[in-house]
Amino acid sequence: MTVLTATAFALPPAAGLPHASATTGRASPISVTGVHPSGATYAIEVPRGWNGTVLAFSPGYGQGAGPQHLPADLGGDTAARRRLLAHGYALAGTRPYGDGWAVEETLRDSAATLATFAEVAGTPAVTLAWGASMGGAIAAGLAERRPDLIDGALPYCASVAGPVAMLNQSFDAAFAFKTLLAPGDDAVKLVRLASAEEEARSTAAARAVLGAAQQTPAGRARIALAASFAQVSTWSVPGTPEPAARDWAAQQAQQYAAFMATVFSPRHPLEQRAGGNFSWNTGVDYRRALRQSGRMEQVRALYGSAGLDLDADLAALGAAPRVSADPGAVTYMEDNFTPRGALGVPVLTVHERGDNYPTVTQARAYSDVVRRAGNGEMLRQAFVDRPGHCRYTGAEFVAAVRTLRSRVVTGRWTGVNAHQLNRLAARLAAEDPALGGAEFVRYSPGRFLRPHVPR
Repeated sequence: MTVLTATAFALPPAAGLPHASATTGRASPISVTGVHPSGATYAIEVPRGWNGTVLAFSPGYGQGAGPQHLPADLGGDTAARRRLLAHGYALAGTRPYGDGWAVEETLRDSAATLATFAEVAGTPAVTLAWGASMGGAIAAGLAERRPDLIDGALPYCASVAGPVAMLNQSFDAAFAFKTLLAPGDDAVKLVRLASAEEEARSTAAARAVLGAAQQTPAGRARIALAASFAQVSTWSVPGTPEPAARDWAAQQAQQYAAFMATVFSPRHPLEQRAGGNFSWNTGVDYRRALRQSGRMEQVRALYGSAGLDLDADLAALGAAPRVSADPGAVTYMEDNFTPRGALGVPVLTVHERGDNYPTVTQARAYSDVVRRAGNGEMLRQAFVDRPGHCRYTGAEFVAAVRTLRSRVVTGRWTGVNAHQLNRLAARLAAEDPALGGAEFVRYSPGRFLRPHVPR
């Protein structure tokens, strides 16, 4: 393996398809790792017989590692990477120096990785950005901000509603949880956390309250109400069957299992980056939010079983003091990165129906903003019928890559509905059983409750 230390390169704007590449079909592979001047690491794999397409990967959220040179990932899973390389696709990956919501750094460093790729391998004919979770938000950011660098984007299990919307959504659930289940507990703090230690204490206190509440019918009903505001899936736990449509207790148990990770996701490192609190609930009508959440029937049933007055709890939420945001912090999170729908290249998103990190309704928020920007024909969305986060099979990964590449090369979307994706994935799995099966499904996510589009 060749190891390089990168310097900053300027990659010229794309000049349309196909790009010239003197190294397509090369006789020998390239394997390169290195470190950019920023401290970000990169990895590049170019196979023998390269087909001219490179997939540039951005990773998901990292927490707790601190600034260090961690190896860059290449995306997908082992089976998908092996299949893609064997069929001529090159892979590149970028990992920022640091952790947390490193969107700002990765947007910058992805450009440096692609410049390095051009130097060591030649100019690609097709460059596709893909990314997992936060990395998917980066892929969506490149689709809007750097269409000169990429030709298409594949955000998967991605935070495509943007961090402001995503964390307002979880804040609403945390606000309801504290108001109804921990009103006098000062240890449970929702925003403006002074340190990582304070956040750890707050999270521990919230977890204790949640565990105690789950032991009583009244507590379970209030957990379900709070979960409705974050749109926590009623099918959240990998490896479990989906609860029946009216099995309210089983649905609530799934919401409980995902509640802490969905609702009390880390805020302190994000507030440090942003310079303050970026979440608010001024003007939020929680009665209306419950009606629009798709969980009204479940919540009413659980409140009825517990003998609780739902109207009284909603009135308590309406009367509780509100929280405002710090404008500068909101602006930072808008910049890093909240989609505006200004797509410069085709985008194919993939979400799991039972995902909570982000919730699948973020796909709806993204499609809404893209459509309002007049770019609906640039976007297609695929859904996988399982719970969990970023748990795709190799066949699902490769089918999505091939479908997006076809759109880039031909200029039109084909084979993008669930039946066609499953059929393509089945052919791939028949050729290579290690890729696994596929569970693409026709699905329309519910309305996202707290969309946010920058002015």
